[in-house]
Order: sequence, then structure tokens, then C-alpha cells
Amino acid sequence: MLAMAFLFLAIFGRFFYVQVVEGEKLRAKAIGQWTREIPVIAARGEITDTNGVVLAENDASYSVFVRPNAVKDKEYTAKTLASIFSLDETELYEKLTGKKVSEITIVRRVEKVKTAQLEEFDLPGVYYARDNSRIYPFGTTLSRVLGFTSSDGSGLTGLEKYYDKYLAGVNGEIAYPADLVGAEVDGTAVYYPAADGLNLRLTVDYGIQQLAEAAAQKLYEQYSPVNAQIVVLDPDTFDILAMAESPSYDLNDIPRDDPELLNELSRNNLISDIYEPGSTFKIVTAAANIEEYLQRNSAAFSLQYHFNSSRTRTVDGTTIKCWSTHANGKHCNQTLAEALNNSCNPCFTDIALSLGTETFYDYLELFNFGKPTGIDFSGEAQGMLVSESAVRDCDLARIGFGQTVAVTALQLACAGAAAVNGGYYYQPRLVKEIYSSDGKIRETIEPVLKNRTISEEASGILASLLEGVVANGSGSKAYIEGYRVGGKTGTAQKFENGAIAQGKYVSSFLGFFPANDPQYLALVIVDEPQGAYYGSVVAAPAAAEIFRGIIELKNIAPYQT
Repeated sequence: MLAMAFLFLAIFGRFFYVQVVEGEKLRAKAIGQWTREIPVIAARGEITDTNGVVLAENDASYSVFVRPNAVKDKEYTAKTLASIFSLDETELYEKLTGKKVSEITIVRRVEKVKTAQLEEFDLPGVYYARDNSRIYPFGTTLSRVLGFTSSDGSGLTGLEKYYDKYLAGVNGEIAYPADLVGAEVDGTAVYYPAADGLNLRLTVDYGIQQLAEAAAQKLYEQYSPVNAQIVVLDPDTFDILAMAESPSYDLNDIPRDDPELLNELSRNNLISDIYEPGSTFKIVTAAANIEEYLQRNSAAFSLQYHFNSSRTRTVDGTTIKCWSTHANGKHCNQTLAEALNNSCNPCFTDIALSLGTETFYDYLELFNFGKPTGIDFSGEAQGMLVSESAVRDCDLARIGFGQTVAVTALQLACAGAAAVNGGYYYQPRLVKEIYSSDGKIRETIEPVLKNRTISEEASGILASLLEGVVANGSGSKAYIEGYRVGGKTGTAQKFENGAIAQGKYVSSFLGFFPANDPQYLALVIVDEPQGAYYGSVVAAPAAAEIFRGIIELKNIAPYQT
């Protein structure tokens, strides 16, 4: 009796396992054996700018499949398919007569006219299904930001990769009854619809993007640099309004056969590459100086304090020089405003050393140097910052004016924005909404405040001083009559193999307007310009050009006194 009971329980347990535990899996296997499936490709989601301008979309196309076991006349089928789709007939025939695969993809992304021709022949075992060809209406626009997809439609780079799980959707299929060799038999087909991908609405403004792209291209043509890079953001939210680089490439004509070139062209240098910022970093040093003055009320940080008139400083045996000769008293006994206007390195060396390592590094932490900004994009670099425990006085002195520290362009732009927007540091973003094709918002990506950097009072003072740099100092070529523009120039020598690379510079300008209530901030970087190399000459005019374009585009009225 016990043996019979055990046997009964064992059989019952097996039935339960097969029918319940493994039921769905086995049913799926059975359906797979007795059906053939034609894929229904989900439409990939669109990508639009903040105003709804479509930047990435799909062009309806089709893929053609063959099930060799269901083909009745393989020679005729190979000849017909080769004729319609311009394929090699011999190679195609070999595939149809092979025994290794149950299904062959003959061709992808063909136009409807070709499938119409195919239908005329009614070839047994040959099927086609809708596919999608990714197209970019503006070609080179935002090429390093949007990225591109693989041959099967998956995101490979840029936003196409980062948001692939939203854009991709879920494919469906049409299942037809078939026998064990794949030949179609009588019966009813079952349709499993595809779930199309979701759409992305960016923070990018296409109009401002066009201005940035035009400025970058002009810089590249005029100065023949390694590259020209521009980022424009909203200082109130850190929304990315534009990201442009030259040289660029056409997303509709990707050089897939040259991996090295493709990697170089598709890399977003504004986010993934680091460089020594030079004098644009003085914005951060000045911000720390002003905040400490307000907190300590110390004469060493007073806005009226006059720095040592010498054009050199010697720290740990290292001599730091001002770019000016200080001849005839020029640049001597400067206040902070004058030091910013003249971009005098020794003055900012004095500030960094007066702050001391602990305090200065506290500010570098607040401005998020040495770590990623957290932007919604893959491959962000974190920059390079000498650890606080290892930094020497000579290092600290150089960090004060933007050497011995490496940043990404995005890090510097965000730090500049946090310095002049009242002291608020946000996490930058490229995407603001994810929505379905019916317009329903599925996810909203809100601005995220990460921390405070300096007080609103200190930020207001700094913005005013930087307005003076444009009105009276090295940033004069960014001046726009009737509008309050602030900014700081930068001209950094490049280092190669631990030594200064002679004749190689990075020219830059970080600017914003209106200076009393910043709404737009632009960072222009030109790597190794030929001919001229000062940031005041090369980069500042490009920022002014972008700002003038924004003024016209947004119909911004002149400042009223």
C-alpha cells in the first residue's frame, strides 16, 4: 500500500510539474514547433527638441525572410529574389539549399516598392515584415549627443544608447500554423501586436543648437583647430540648451567601415574628455574669495584689497608669472575686479594660498570638481583633482588659476552657472520628458538641486565683477551694446608627456547674460587654434555671436536703466 501510494504521489507530482510549473514553457515550445513566426517590428520612439522639433524618427521599411524547408523551387526562388533585390544568385541558392538554418534573413530595410514586386511572384516560403530605418532629419545636428543605432535598431551611442530601453519598444509577431519542417498548413494565424517605443523630449532648443553649430563650424574653418566645442545651458536649471562640436558627421551616413574614425567622430568630448581650463577657472577661485570675505570680513579677502605688485610669485621653488610684463605700472596693485579684468595669475595664486588647502578644497567639493555631474549620458568623465592629502602649496597655487586641475567642459559650465545663478548647483539634464505616441507623459525628469556653492550675495557680487571683465577687461569682444553680458576668458597651455607643449593652447570663454539675472550661459572651447590663440581673441567673439542670435531668436529687449 505504501509503495502504491508513493508511486501515485510521484506520478501526480510529475503531472503537476509538467502541466503547472513547466506548463507555459512547454506550451511555448509546442507553439514554436507547429508555427512559423513573422516578426512585427516595434516602431522606435522619436526624439524631439524642447519645442517638438523632430530630431530622430523612423522611415518605414521592410525585411525579407525565407524558410528554406518551405521553398518548393529553390533555384527559381533564388533567381527571383536575386533579381528583385540585386543579390548574388549563386550565394543565395547555396543558402537556400543549406541544412543548418530554419530561417534566413535575405535583406533588411527595403522600400515598399520592392515588397510590392515580391508579392507578384507569390513565392512559397518567402515572407516580409515591417522594419524601421532610423533617420535624422537634420543630419549633422547634435550628432555626438543623439548617437546612432545598430543594424538591428538597438542604440549604440549617445542618447539612443542611454535611453534605449524606452525608445526600443517590444516587437510582436504573426504566428502561422506550420508542419514540422516549417511548411505552412491550413489554420488561423495569430497576431501579437508590437508595443511601439516611447518618445524623448529633450531640453535642447533646436534654434539655439543651430546657432552653436554655426559658431563651432566657423571657428573650425577660421582657426583650423583639433576641434571646436560649445555648450549652452540654462543657469536656473542646468538644462542643456545646445551641445555642438566641429568637426561633426552625418548621422544618416555613418562611417561604419572605419571604426577608428567613427569612434573619434561619435565621442562627445564636452562630456567625456578632460583638459586644464586655465583662466576660466578663476571664476571659482574668485567665488571662494568673495564668500570668505563675506563670512570672515577679512582684509585679505576684501574686494578693495590690493595684491602684491610683483608679476611673479615663487612657491616651493616654482616661479609663477603673469602673462603681462607689468611694464609702466600696468597690472600693479590690483583689486580683485582688476585682477579678473586683467586675468593676472599671481593674484589668484595669492587667493588660493590665503584660503589654504582645507578651505579651498571645500569649495572645489561644493562646485563638484573631481566627480561626475550626473548628466543622463554614458561615458561621463569625472575630471582630475590632486587629492587633498597629497596637494602641495605649489599645486594649490596653480589650481587657483586653472592649472594642475583637469575638468570636462560640462563640469566647468556647471560650476560657472552655480557661481552666478545665486549659488545653486543642479544636476544637468538632456531629457525632460518621456511620452507615448498619443501624447501621454510617461515620465518627467525634474531638475535636481544637488547643493549650494556660495551665497546669493556672493554670487551677485561675482556676476557684477564678471560683467566688468566684458565691459572693461579681457572679455571685451563678447560685449553687446544694450545688453549686460558677463564672462571670463581663458588661454591654457597644453601639456604633453609632463612638459609644456610649445605652441599648443586651449582657448576658451565662459560667458552669460543678462549679468544681473543669468538666463543663458555659454562655454566656448577651441583646442589648438592656429594663428591667434588668446581666448579673448578666438573664443569670446563666438560667444557674443551666439548671444546675439539668442537675443534675436527669443526677441529679448535691451536692458533698461
